[in-house]
Amino acid sequence: MGQDLPVTSYALLGLLTFGDALTGYELKQRADATLRFYWVSPAMSQVYSELSRLAAHDLVTASGEGRGTTYTISHAGREALAAWLRDSAPGFPVLKHPVALRLLLGHLVDLETTLALLRDHVRALEKERAALLEVRESLRGRDAPGATFRHPSLVADWGLDYFENESRIVSDLIRRLEEEGP
Repeated sequence: MGQDLPVTSYALLGLLTFGDALTGYELKQRADATLRFYWVSPAMSQVYSELSRLAAHDLVTASGEGRGTTYTISHAGREALAAWLRDSAPGFPVLKHPVALRLLLGHLVDLETTLALLRDHVRALEKERAALLEVRESLRGRDAPGATFRHPSLVADWGLDYFENESRIVSDLIRRLEEEGP
């Protein structure tokens, strides 16, 4: 069954495992607040199309009508999600990095333009790291082994380290460009 679902479906199913019924809008808000740090947050239209697909496969249960419709993960949805977690290959991340692409083409602009781009990226990383740190802190006390938010806290820790390492890498590139030239 699970092989015909896109990863976004599993991501949305996963966001419904934290115990509350959500409208499509609320699910989008949860995706924006969490997925954006490590996965693409789906567009509102995609949330609704995925919820329709999940409902058609009986992986979510819909209650209510219209915009007030709420969704919960069904038993079959939990089973499909667990099977996907157990049985699918994890995949390898594709580095789709707009800053790296622009650095690749840095020979087409002056050094200051490239340095400004990289410095802006370091500032953006610091801002995102601060936002993720707030998320991480909100999980404190609910992140003990076996607790519902244990795994989200581990992902938040991973993200914090990722942002810190990315900042270190880009700062080193800035230093190299400043010292060695373009």
